Formats: sequence, C-alpha cells, structure tokens
Amino acid sequence: MTLPRYLLLRLAYAVPQLFGIVLVGFFLLKLIPGDPAPMMLGPLATTEAVAKLRAEMGLDQPLPLQFLRYLERLAQGDLGRSWQSTNPVLTDLAERLPATLELVTLGLALAVAVGVPLGLAAGRRPFGWAAGVADTYSLGAGAMPDFWVALVFVYVFYTLLGWAPAPLGRLDFAVLPPTRVTGSYALDALLAGELDVFRAALGQLLLPVATLGALSAVPILKITRSTAERLGGSDFVRFAEGKGLGRRRVSLHVLRNTLPAIVTVVGMLYGTLLGGVVLIEVVFSWGGVGQYAVAAVLNADINASLGFVIATAVISLGVHLAVDLACFALDPRMRPA
Repeated sequence: MTLPRYLLLRLAYAVPQLFGIVLVGFFLLKLIPGDPAPMMLGPLATTEAVAKLRAEMGLDQPLPLQFLRYLERLAQGDLGRSWQSTNPVLTDLAERLPATLELVTLGLALAVAVGVPLGLAAGRRPFGWAAGVADTYSLGAGAMPDFWVALVFVYVFYTLLGWAPAPLGRLDFAVLPPTRVTGSYALDALLAGELDVFRAALGQLLLPVATLGALSAVPILKITRSTAERLGGSDFVRFAEGKGLGRRRVSLHVLRNTLPAIVTVVGMLYGTLLGGVVLIEVVFSWGGVGQYAVAAVLNADINASLGFVIATAVISLGVHLAVDLACFALDPRMRPA
C-alpha cells in the first residue's frame, strides 16, 4: 500500500469514527438530568412558557429526530448556539481552544524535555544514579493529583517566593491582549513586537505549564526507560560498543530507536490532556475550552457540550494521523509498502 493511499484510507475511516463519536456523545448527553428550557427562563417561568420554548428548540420531539436534525446542521458546519453565551458554539470554541492548545502543547514539550533524557539515562544504566532518580520521580509525580500539584506550585512560587505572577488567567488585569492572530497571547504578542505583553503572557504560562509538564513526564519517562533497557542488549548496541563507539554515541543510536514509542505516547497524552486539563484551567483561571465544556454539561447546554466533543475528537484524530506519519519517517519498517 502506498503512502497516499494509506492517507486516503485513514481519512475515509475518520468519517465513521466521527459519526460514532457524535452518536454516542449525543445520546449520553441527553441521558444527563437537566432541561435547558427552565434554566434559560429562570425559576419564575410558567409551565406554558417552558413548553413553548421546548417546542421552539425541538426538545419535545423524539430523540432520533433530534439527532437527525443535529446531523443536518452539522453537515453544514453549524454546531448550534450556546444558550449560556448566546454565541455560536463555533465562535466560542475558536476563542477558547487556542488557550487550551497552547497550554497542552507547551506542557508536553516540557514533559518531553524532562522525561526523555532521564528515561534514556536510567535505561542505559539500570542500576546507576539516574535510575534511582527516575524511580523516585515516577513514584512521587505519578501519585499526585494534578490540581494538588498546581495548588502547591501556586503556594510555593507565588505566595512564598513571589517568583511567579498571581494565577489570574492568561494575562494580568493591567495588560491588554495583543491583536489576535493565532489565539496564543505569547505568540501573538511576539508577532506584534509587544515584548511587555509577551513577557506577561510567559509569566502566566509558567506555573500551569510546569504542572502539566511535571506530571506528563512520568509516562514518557517510563516508556523511554523500558524501551532503552530492552534495546540495551540488542545486537546493534553490542556491535556499536564492540566498534569502540563512546557511550554518548551509542545512547544516541538507542534514542533514535526509542523515538517511535515516545512519539506514540506523546500523541496519546495530547488527546488525553485536551479533555482532562480542566482542573488546571480552573486553578489558574485559564478560560480554556475545558472550563467551557464543564459549564456546558452542568447547565445542560447540549450544543456547547457536543461542540467540545467534536472539536477534541477532530484534533485527536489529526494528532494520531500525525503520529503515524512521524513513526513512518522514524522507522522505515513501519511504512506501508
């Protein structure tokens, strides 16, 4: 199978996958107790007013018919309107999603920078000092809840030491956001040449990125270490050591062969963190898509909830496809014939 044909097949498979996600998400959200009509009208609304609004929103129709109408709108690129924000869901997601993507991307970059070198060093010397550090770090960070680590970081680095700014969101109150280009305040400020805003945005990113990076480094460390240990006794490592290559060059050969496993784990973590970063966003008042989704579920905002599900599903499918392509580039044996 050629690579272009493989890509076409993957894109074709994405259609039934997305349909299944929308189908399951729609009916599961409908099972959650809560009626948006009374919430929209308030506690003083009459029964007649609630029934009228439900009819206008199509909530009085059978669930299969509601689902078909939702699919019709979705096929036209319409995710509906959020009754909380009164904005189209697509607009809300476009405003909030870059904040979450910025946080997750930088957090995973830090996790890779921590987990890969430490895991490689521990795997190359299973009984050395690096292995002891890796064991201690894995046990400690792996047992800590993310929101607790975030609160500890705030207490230590903001309250006690004063090294980090107050967790007030993506920017301080006195700093105006830069002109929107990508949705990332740090990148947009850098593109606009607003260095003060750039420094302020980086300051607000410091603690949430450190929290995500510290916790997400654990699975990366473990897969790097286990793969490096497994490759330590392989033929190509013994051959390289027999040729008299230095430990550093041999470690680079081992790292190259561990990269497909590392890339796969990072891709899985990316999709997981997109939906699970909400507690970090709450602690740091980040205003990302995670908080938006939780508020939508609690307030029976079906359009907003499904919009979040669809957006994260599309991004996750794209990330998994990128992971496959990266693995093909790193390991020729995995490429389609």
